[in-house]
Amino acid sequence: MTTVEPPQSGVKTGLDPRAGHGSTSAVETRPPAEPGARRWRCTCAYDGTAFAGWQSQVGGTAIQDVIEARLAQIFKRPVRIHGSGRTDAGVHAREQVFHFDAVWRHEPAKLLMAFRTGLPPAIQVRTARVARPDFHARFDATGKRYEYHVHLGDADPFLRPYCWTVFRPLDLAAMQRAADGLAGRHDFRAFTALNGPEKEDTVRELRRLEIGRRGARVKITAEADGFLYKMVRSLAGVLVAVGEGRLSPEQVRAILEKRTRTALVQTAPPQGLFMAKVFYGGRGRAAGGAGLE
Repeated sequence: MTTVEPPQSGVKTGLDPRAGHGSTSAVETRPPAEPGARRWRCTCAYDGTAFAGWQSQVGGTAIQDVIEARLAQIFKRPVRIHGSGRTDAGVHAREQVFHFDAVWRHEPAKLLMAFRTGLPPAIQVRTARVARPDFHARFDATGKRYEYHVHLGDADPFLRPYCWTVFRPLDLAAMQRAADGLAGRHDFRAFTALNGPEKEDTVRELRRLEIGRRGARVKITAEADGFLYKMVRSLAGVLVAVGEGRLSPEQVRAILEKRTRTALVQTAPPQGLFMAKVFYGGRGRAAGGAGLE
């Protein structure tokens, strides 16, 4: 049986103040216009190694392009999807959320099967459900969790596409002290690669920044109400520098307070980064739905 999310009062139109950098049109936030169409909310996972990021690119080499191409085959017409956020080339996702509008008169399990029989192995749509008509994968998100993976020493060739290999020992206690100084609501302008105007809102609430280790694998977990362009990779680069002794926790705090990106803030390579979770309607409520596991 198909379940539908209850509608919210009002209809989104025009620009949304939660959009962050970039813009969107009113068409993007309207409920489905096609008669009989419903809004579908899906989660997917992907290995980003061979793709030019999430966002559509000329030449169709992005993950969005591949999913839209499969939807065009299923529905015999172009179908536009809207993701919860963008990931760069080489970045992976355990859980990305997207929505689209289409007429589908079968069970969600059949839609999932149609996805899975036509997508490459590196992309898997894991859940699909009918959403409320005004649901928006990006603008309704209340937070995201990312993981950054670092491997200590020479990594197995099969692991290298999914971690940053470092060859110096890391002081995890120092890294956590630096992370604790970054947690909270701050202006993270120094930790973004976005060259936007000074008036652009770069304040975010970093709810969680934790360092963990299991064997030779170090995991940096970052959770916030939103992230700036390359913010997580910038945080990872700075924390690894602290672990290697090239920066102190006090220097990291000073960089944050100065609000100016310097050469001390280096961006970690993309392959270690995973979009791990998207939250809706509160910190503890993750995306999901009836799926074919």
